[in-house]
Amino acid sequence: MPSAVPDAMRRDASAWRGLIVPVLMVLGIVVIVVPLPAALLDLLLSANLAIAVVILLTSLYVRRPLEFSSFPALLLGTTLLRLVLNIASTRLILSRGASDGTAAAGHVIEAFGEFVASGQIVVGFVIFLILLAIQFLVITQGSARISEVAARFALDGLPGRQMAIDSDLQAGSITPEQARKRREELSLQADFYGSMDGAGKFVRGDALASLVITLINIAGGLYVGIIDQGMPVGEAFHVFTRLTIGDGLVTQLPAFLIALGAGLLTTRSSADSDLPGQMVGQLFVRAEALIVAACLLAALSFTGLPKVPLLTLAAILAAVAYVLRRATTDDPAGVVTSAQSAPPSEPKVATARPEDRLFVEDLQLELGYGLIRLADAATGGDLLERVARVRTEYAQDMGALLPRVKVRDNLRLDQRRYQILIHDVPVAWGEIVPDAVLAVETAETLAPLPGMRAFDPVEGRPAVWIEPAHQDRAHVLGYRCHDACGVIALHLADVVRQHCDELLSRQQVYQLLEALKQRAPRLVDELIPGVISASQLHQVLCQLLHERVPIRNLETILATLGDHAERGGELWRLTERVRQALARTICQKYRDASRSLKVLTLDPELEAMLSRSLRLDDSRLDVQIAPAVVERLLGAIAEQIDLLAAEGRPPVVVTGPELRPALKRLTESALPALVLLSAQQITRATRGESLTRITLDLQPRLTPAARFAGSTA
Repeated sequence: MPSAVPDAMRRDASAWRGLIVPVLMVLGIVVIVVPLPAALLDLLLSANLAIAVVILLTSLYVRRPLEFSSFPALLLGTTLLRLVLNIASTRLILSRGASDGTAAAGHVIEAFGEFVASGQIVVGFVIFLILLAIQFLVITQGSARISEVAARFALDGLPGRQMAIDSDLQAGSITPEQARKRREELSLQADFYGSMDGAGKFVRGDALASLVITLINIAGGLYVGIIDQGMPVGEAFHVFTRLTIGDGLVTQLPAFLIALGAGLLTTRSSADSDLPGQMVGQLFVRAEALIVAACLLAALSFTGLPKVPLLTLAAILAAVAYVLRRATTDDPAGVVTSAQSAPPSEPKVATARPEDRLFVEDLQLELGYGLIRLADAATGGDLLERVARVRTEYAQDMGALLPRVKVRDNLRLDQRRYQILIHDVPVAWGEIVPDAVLAVETAETLAPLPGMRAFDPVEGRPAVWIEPAHQDRAHVLGYRCHDACGVIALHLADVVRQHCDELLSRQQVYQLLEALKQRAPRLVDELIPGVISASQLHQVLCQLLHERVPIRNLETILATLGDHAERGGELWRLTERVRQALARTICQKYRDASRSLKVLTLDPELEAMLSRSLRLDDSRLDVQIAPAVVERLLGAIAEQIDLLAAEGRPPVVVTGPELRPALKRLTESALPALVLLSAQQITRATRGESLTRITLDLQPRLTPAARFAGSTA
């Protein structure tokens, strides 16, 4: 109950604040029609001056222009206020000037006519014209031009900035909420400068209106005083001209202050900044400049100019320079430092909290010093965009969320080297020539190319670094070409696919389930965690990813687990059931355009021997045979894989459903690229063709091509 009272009070205060501007607008219209007493006009003129001072100081102290985004509308409101006050004061001057003299329009206008103009009409009129000229020709013109250019650049750069936001979002550098806020800020920035460009026209029109109103008031006052009231010409000129000049000064001074605030606001950068602190800090940052200025003023004192003010200012500048020099000497690491104090090879290191070192990054890309510019968009590097593309393609191909890739420099690496880390442990390395193109040899390569010899970091093929001008020739000769950023991106993509099971965290599984809830909420609620736990689902998904099986069809995976988990069984059996349900996806990866799948099979005697060697070990089946037999088996499989690779075919071996996972564990260390399928994982729509049978003999006997069809997935 007590918390409800402040909420109600806040709602009431917000409602009252929403009524202030409409009420003031209505009162402004009333003032145009209804005459104001002189005392009330004094109050409104004083309020107008106070509002102008507040707007000027607010424009000075905001840290960025968007913090004062209501300025264009406020500028229009203050312009309307001045015009309304001009109408009210003109009515009083013309109606009561003959009877009340210089006090006809209140004491504020009278004081401005007497004090500011020093009691002389010509002086007041000259000051009025000077304020008008400064506002119209200097401040307003400059502010309008800056607003116009800023609005144009903001609109022209809007697509590029939005693409940068999308790139950061895809790279995981920012959250969707931060991306939404940045897009809104870009739109607000473009709208603000566009509004400021239009608001400058109000200021210029107000300056012209002030001059016209002043001339009209002088002419009208002389007519009313001489013709209507019968005043002497000299007296009428003295009264009405003084009142008109006082009225012009009392309205033009706030207009000048608001125009100055508009100029300060439009000249600010879009980044957060403390303008007063920056102006003072940057103006007096160099003691040498102050010393030279002090010497110049001292020299000018001997030319016949007044010595006292020049020598006084020279002494002040010399004292400030001495204080700055002492501060720099006493604290060389303080605020007053040189941008060149540190060598370029030693970047500034931000002080990190101990809490920031508690956790490891899932995926990192470290660059040597010579490769940093590849990640700098300002110098044309598009490595970050390539990395973002890798994350997008990984999500599309594998159906998993790739963790945020942290790209950083590492001064311990050679200038041209890079390394990829998983959980803070390097797993892959490479060397790049930033300004060259890597031409990779293929089976169709016709002739060698001159250049720096190297190897493709993904496939290990021979390659050569060539100049970009020779890239077309390399294509003609049958080479496959990649620029520096492309080589790193391809290597990163290959590494994440090799270690995709390690990169799938339990938290990401929960995120996948939350996304699936949007499509199949009843399925998720029915199975998680009642039938199968998130931990079991995580293990199954990791086993699928370990063998490069996409998990995009999460709905089918979860439904299959729900159908078979209730009957019990080990996780490896559940994984095999899921693989059978995903048979179409698996076959699609390895069959050719004619829906034909060329595979290797095991000799029946060899398969029977391996099946008899299956043993249950820690809730999973393993093949337990002699090391010599394992070595011969791996050699026989490797020989056939090499033959398939020479023909450009994937290394696929088909075996029995129970033997398949055990044989995969037996061969994955020596033959990580080997794909093992069971006959139940080949769909009827796929034409399976056995090229040869593998035996323990190093020269396996060839059999006629046997065609077979698996079960329906």
